[in-house]
Amino acid sequence: MRVLLLFSLFFAVAAPAAAQMTAAEFDAYTRGQTFYYGAGGAPYGGEEYLDNRRVRWSFLDGQCKDGFWYDEAGMICFVYEDNPVPQCWSFYRTGEGGLRAIFENDPARTSLYEARRNEDPMICPGPDVGV
Repeated sequence: MRVLLLFSLFFAVAAPAAAQMTAAEFDAYTRGQTFYYGAGGAPYGGEEYLDNRRVRWSFLDGQCKDGFWYDEAGMICFVYEDNPVPQCWSFYRTGEGGLRAIFENDPARTSLYEARRNEDPMICPGPDVGV
């Protein structure tokens, strides 16, 4: 039994960690897709990845923010129209075939996961529709 436990611990420690995605890998995986992210089992937001590293983000409240992304020091950084401060994330592919993202600007290190994705554009009617 002890040998089996030691063997299991060895492989758990020796197993390679998920590799952080490069900008080229991130672009190839996301471009032309709309991703919906979750955090802690709840919906968090959605992002549409457009050509030329352009994006459209929503907290799924009907409002969208346009922006763009770029790579810096191995991270994917986003800048949106309402905030010039870059929001930098590390992206990883999960064993389940999705994405995991860690917010590098946050000391608490917010972590998101890919809940679903499709090729449909996001619907962004805005808060004042019908007013």
